[in-house]
Amino acid sequence: MDVRKRFRAIMAGKRLVLMPGAYDALSARIIEAEGFEALVAGGYAAIGSMLAQADMGQCNMRDYADHYARICAAVKIPVYVDADTGFGGVNNVRQMVRAFEAAGVAGLFISDQVFPNRCGYLPGKQIIPVEQMLAKIKAALDARRDGDLFIAARTDAAGVAGIDAAIARSRLFMQAGADMAKPMGVDTVAEIKRVMREVGGPHMATLSQAAGRKARSLEELEAAGVCAATFPSLPLFAAAQAVRNVLGILKRENSLAACEQHVMPLEDYYDLVDLKALLAREQNYDQAASALVHERAAE
Repeated sequence: MDVRKRFRAIMAGKRLVLMPGAYDALSARIIEAEGFEALVAGGYAAIGSMLAQADMGQCNMRDYADHYARICAAVKIPVYVDADTGFGGVNNVRQMVRAFEAAGVAGLFISDQVFPNRCGYLPGKQIIPVEQMLAKIKAALDARRDGDLFIAARTDAAGVAGIDAAIARSRLFMQAGADMAKPMGVDTVAEIKRVMREVGGPHMATLSQAAGRKARSLEELEAAGVCAATFPSLPLFAAAQAVRNVLGILKRENSLAACEQHVMPLEDYYDLVDLKALLAREQNYDQAASALVHERAAE
């Protein structure tokens, strides 16, 4: 089963699948190595890792397409990605879908924010008229070459006009043919149950560091029927803290030895980046080339 069919199976499932957020290819490889079935790659982590900035829509479509392609190439599990606002009008949305599909993503979501998009948990958001968003959804659906590419529509209306407006938009998104409608910021279990009841379709919960602490457990989400939970910034924050800690030790102790217990062993790192396979491939090509030279010399 290819990654897109596997992702659709996850979204149609009855159990909660955990999807950590990759900020680059290496973090994606770690997520896969730890046994997770799928991952998410969002703008918050991408802009943090690529630009060391907060997510306020600074990257363009090509930046994301290249970034997601590297992540997809590093793993064999489905990758679900952030497409911001679609990066413009319907023609921009079409180009984005084609580029992200070529990058290998299993699914993507488009937001109804005014360009430039910003993290849904940051203040200052604005949303476009619902008619414009419906046109973008239709353009995205028409642009996909693979019918299994999962296309979701996200609304930030809850933080602008309230949950009723977010639900009304989400229902229209589903009627337009989106595979999922996601009201951003609707995070409590009671709100999620209402969305699932009134909007329909699968529901993916977002557990982001940017959202702050919220009283909900994974057990509650699964009991409510949520099929997936994303942790879009958890690896990014963990990596930032780990790097800060070990460099603080190096600075204070003026010693590499003091850092050793805080870093991945060399053998584990080489296993992670598949060094043995790279060396074996190199050796196989070298041997084949050498054999060809000897064969020609003997003629």
